[in-house]
Amino acid sequence: MQANDPLPRASRRPARYPAVVTSLLLLTALTACKDAPRPPRPAPVVSAEVVTKGPLPYIVTANGEVEANRTVAVQSLVSGMLTRVAFAEGDEVSQGQLLFQIDARPFQAEVDRVQGTLARDEATLARARADSARFAGLASDGYVTRQQLDQTFAEVTSLAATVAADRASLQRAQFDLENTTVRASISGRTGQLAIQAGNLVRAQADPPLVTINEVRPVLVRFSVPERDFEEMRRRAGLDKALEVTVTPNVGDTARRMVGALSFVDNVVNRATGSVLLKARVPNNDRLLWPGQFVTAAMQLSIDADAITVPSQAVVTNASGSFVYVVENGTARRMPVKVGRASGTMVKLDSGLVGGEQVVVEGQSRLSDGAKIEIRGAIAPSAPGGVR
Repeated sequence: MQANDPLPRASRRPARYPAVVTSLLLLTALTACKDAPRPPRPAPVVSAEVVTKGPLPYIVTANGEVEANRTVAVQSLVSGMLTRVAFAEGDEVSQGQLLFQIDARPFQAEVDRVQGTLARDEATLARARADSARFAGLASDGYVTRQQLDQTFAEVTSLAATVAADRASLQRAQFDLENTTVRASISGRTGQLAIQAGNLVRAQADPPLVTINEVRPVLVRFSVPERDFEEMRRRAGLDKALEVTVTPNVGDTARRMVGALSFVDNVVNRATGSVLLKARVPNNDRLLWPGQFVTAAMQLSIDADAITVPSQAVVTNASGSFVYVVENGTARRMPVKVGRASGTMVKLDSGLVGGEQVVVEGQSRLSDGAKIEIRGAIAPSAPGGVR
């Protein structure tokens, strides 16, 4: 021991008793935690709805486009100076209404010229016929040779042909004169003008002077898949004027108009696997416009006593489709055969009979026979909707 060391060597060793006590306390706490029972896992909270049984309409829907019932590209049949435009761009015009006036003076002059030629040739023909009749009498008495008589007959025939040609020329000239006034061949709405008064108009030039679209009624062109077309043939046939409901995709989308199926194409488009259909819609308030996109719906029939569930209730995996049916607070997996869709609902061809409760939300947390808790009240869903 050193003289300057105030404590013995034994007293300088670290104290180990507190470390042992701490280890014992930790071991005791771990053992107590291991032996404590785990709290039960709460039942999954899900939403459920009642399976409905009732009439379900078979409705086929498709995207469509509005087109004019009739379209006329107005062109002039004669060339000349345009002296008057009798309407404004975008005006509604009636059939027979004056649209354009072309300078008629050259065409009137041509009519007068042809009329004069016709009058001259008719007079010449009348004289030749008189001479022919006189020569026929003289030939019977031997004063005129047969050759002279044949010549007079040939002259009459030639003049008659000339008169006929003059009359045809007069009809043509009068036709051209009448066409200096251009009128609307249909009632409808005019588009953009391609020419203004004071310009030279050429016959049958492109672009046309103006285009008229008949917008009351209009046609709605849409295509349905071959599968729906076959269903339409089976349920309604091809000769029945099915009712078609048309809804605009923009604007007043709550407004629906009803038309009738007017055209079914006679071939399936192999590129798209669809059939072209057209519906005629009255469009009295002109809500629809050519080129506008709409949704067309046709009700083919109504399936009585159809079993329907919300589409989100059906779960599909590699083994097929199934739903979870609520039975005494548990979820039972029930295989089903899914039929056609109708809006947010689907028709079940087998698996349920109606009146059951099916889980519509929270299926991912479920297994067959799992305990569940239903969130809120169960409200029945009415079948129907738009396919």
